[in-house]
Amino acid sequence: MLRTHTCGELTIKNVEQEVTLSGWVYRNREMGGLTFVDLRDRYGVTQLVFDANKDKALGEKAGKLGREFVIKASGKVVERSSKNTKIPTGEIEIIVTTLDILNASKTPPFTLEEETDGGEDLRMKYRYLDMRRDAIKNNLLNRHKVTKAVREYLDGQGFADIETPFLIKTTPEGARDFIVPSRVNKGEFYALPQSPQTFKQILMVAGFDRYYQIVRCFRDEDLRADRQPEFTQIDCEMAFVEQEDILQIFEGLVKNVFKKVRDIELPVFPRMTYADAMRLYGNDKPDTRFGMLIHDLSTVVKGKGFKVLDDAEYVGAIAVTGASEYSRSQTDELTEFVKRPQIGAKGLIYVKYCADGSLKSSVDKFYTPEDLKKWAEAAEAKPGDLILVVSGSPSISRRALCELRLELGTRLGLRDKNKYNPLWVVDFPLLEQDTETGRWMPCHHPFTSWKKEDEHYFETDKSKIRANAYDLVINGVEIGGGSIRIHDRAKQEKMFTTIGMSKQEAEQKFAFILNAFEYGAPPHGGLAFGLDRFCSMTIANEENIREFIAFPKNNAGRDMMMESPSQVSEEQLKELGIKLDLK
Repeated sequence: MLRTHTCGELTIKNVEQEVTLSGWVYRNREMGGLTFVDLRDRYGVTQLVFDANKDKALGEKAGKLGREFVIKASGKVVERSSKNTKIPTGEIEIIVTTLDILNASKTPPFTLEEETDGGEDLRMKYRYLDMRRDAIKNNLLNRHKVTKAVREYLDGQGFADIETPFLIKTTPEGARDFIVPSRVNKGEFYALPQSPQTFKQILMVAGFDRYYQIVRCFRDEDLRADRQPEFTQIDCEMAFVEQEDILQIFEGLVKNVFKKVRDIELPVFPRMTYADAMRLYGNDKPDTRFGMLIHDLSTVVKGKGFKVLDDAEYVGAIAVTGASEYSRSQTDELTEFVKRPQIGAKGLIYVKYCADGSLKSSVDKFYTPEDLKKWAEAAEAKPGDLILVVSGSPSISRRALCELRLELGTRLGLRDKNKYNPLWVVDFPLLEQDTETGRWMPCHHPFTSWKKEDEHYFETDKSKIRANAYDLVINGVEIGGGSIRIHDRAKQEKMFTTIGMSKQEAEQKFAFILNAFEYGAPPHGGLAFGLDRFCSMTIANEENIREFIAFPKNNAGRDMMMESPSQVSEEQLKELGIKLDLK
């Protein structure tokens, strides 16, 4: 061993001991013949002292040390005269007697500090340096704690960890698959799994009534801060259960992880229907840390000659607490915010409910103070509030109000990172209709079952069929979701037919699971948590998952360190029977 201790464990109890430490030079400084070096490893930082007055050669050697040099140092532990109470080793230092330089280092391309000066792509190119920073290092170590806590809980609940294949059959019903050519079977291809969905259902048919797997999944889709082409799921399935059983088990899992990793006691998770989430928050993953709910004003604004509202399909509003004194420039800025192409609203109407009870609006020409008072009552506004109104189609208007609500919540400091509000969103729609083709598509996946009482809507109005599906949301971020599955062949075939899949196509793609359902498939259901997102929320309450992945890819799906994806040789392509035509 090149060390007797780590750089994070020596304390005042170790004074007078002879020790050897190895690590990286974090900082060094010279003061009157003394050279002080902060030595860092995964476990912490320890101060080394080199005295050139007693050992000139050793002092000169220490003076040549650069940042990130790898060294081994031996010496005696002594009590520091100037203690550093901010670190566990701050009461001691090592008077070094021998020094070995194990490897020199170039000057790093960015500072390896908590607040680094490196841009994201640069840090990803030199990820091995970035991971020496406490911020990334601690994220990854805490990620390990999360997976450990998950495994301990699921093991204690009788779940079996079972691996499923990575080379599978393409089933292009969700996001795009990553395709892998077969050398042995030229012209044929594997796909990388978007999830182990069908495999875990077959495990239920096989009798493994509680399964889990912390598994890599792959989706060839557009990227953003909370999405990667390859990601990790906590994938789970249970047999002989109903929806409530699953919610209870996995609510327990989340509470257990938060307690073990963060020592946070989460409250009981409330339930909210999809319909209420969309009506009150404008999306299916509501941030419930603050109010500012959306209110439907459609019935109180019409009939006053203002064509914009009279002709609107939907009129909605939020009341911003204490914002009635916003200036014209501030309300104009909010108007431009909702008019951005990614939001799509045509404009914004405001009503200032002043502290003295008077009401001033951008539509005073059409509405009397008595009219505006009805608006305020419908929006549940109080004196001192600012009422913001959007009109148009329900979907665009609610989305605009949702984004406006979140933006104002951030600006007003209402999205407290130290507060966690979890909830289950339930009763999602089973199907949605493609506006261009008219085809019905599954909102989740085609193996999701539906509520028995909604069966008749297959013949009358498919949009009203509710799924036995549920998502776990924390602070406006979807952490995971799942459903009770179809376990009957006839019902599964009915679903395939509903989404426009012919019997022949269904047999070709899914014969394996349809056949399995004929051999005693039990009622079953499950869910999957996105581990990367789960960790980002658990550890730091933020959405950028790249800071919690050892080797992430950038927004273009590129690995900046390995420079992939990359081209392959013509010989490799020939061996696979592939000809490229990139024109």
